Amino acid sequence: MQNQEQLEAQFQAKIDAGIKIEPKDWMPKEYRKTLIRQISQHAHSEIVGMLPEGNWVTRAPSLRRKAVLMAKIQDEGGHGLYLYSAAETLDIDRDSLIQDLHSGKAKYSSIFNYPSITWADMGAIGWLVDGAAIMNQVMLCQTSYGPYARAMVRICKEESFHQRQGYEIMLTLAKGSPAQKRMAQDALNRWWWPSLMMFGPKDTDSTHSETSIKWKIKRMSNDELRQRFVDATVPQATLIGLKIPDDKLNWNPERGHYDYGEINWTEFWEVVKGNGPCNKERLAQRVKAYEEGVWVREAALAYAEKKRTKSPISEVLV
Repeated sequence: MQNQEQLEAQFQAKIDAGIKIEPKDWMPKEYRKTLIRQISQHAHSEIVGMLPEGNWVTRAPSLRRKAVLMAKIQDEGGHGLYLYSAAETLDIDRDSLIQDLHSGKAKYSSIFNYPSITWADMGAIGWLVDGAAIMNQVMLCQTSYGPYARAMVRICKEESFHQRQGYEIMLTLAKGSPAQKRMAQDALNRWWWPSLMMFGPKDTDSTHSETSIKWKIKRMSNDELRQRFVDATVPQATLIGLKIPDDKLNWNPERGHYDYGEINWTEFWEVVKGNGPCNKERLAQRVKAYEEGVWVREAALAYAEKKRTKSPISEVLV
């Protein structure tokens, strides 16, 4: 009989060797707990993230734009389902995860508590928000937990499309009329800083990063990913003639990275605590949709149960 220390040593050895941890493998309770928290927050973010864009489906400027936006929203719903399924392999049921979201116990990405007030926001969300998500999620394709890593492979492919779609909207607006370019710049101004906040608190304030990196749940720290995002995004903005809203932004040749201004961490923590511009609205929308969908879920479960219990003979008679 192996003791706890031996099990933990063998577990860490597998992690260090790059061997994926699978659902039936032994794992520390904290590893399981950390994964449930991270995967469920990721799933909640995909589902809640449908709301700012859903606001613009009926007001898209063309049929093509509407079709692309609807496809993007559908993708995000699918991402949420992949991730809830991955979380369920850790012996927690989906209803519990959703109830934690609705009660406010579970969190989702702070970025989805900001309003989408113009069509240019659909471009900024795709370019910046999905761009920031990709920066983090590509790393998660190599995460140590097998079901999570495999779910992320498809998600990243679709998120890459979303990022290009958003950038194409911003490019079109930036090269359009003066009013359209102002709209694009305004959207960039409003979404830039919340996008940087997406990576989470700075490393010195993060309570989970060190352990997550040790277990290779995460491969890079919050600040490292944030820097990568800034370095990649600034040239993209310059290319289409938009200006990053940061007076302290400057290329630092010694570091080989852009220096940038201080994030408003007071705002970040207020949004995380539920006091952002749209926290209450977004959560209320999710609760309303869940409650109004009870009959659909019950009908689907009843149909599945009927199919399960139906005998081959009765199927022939029918």
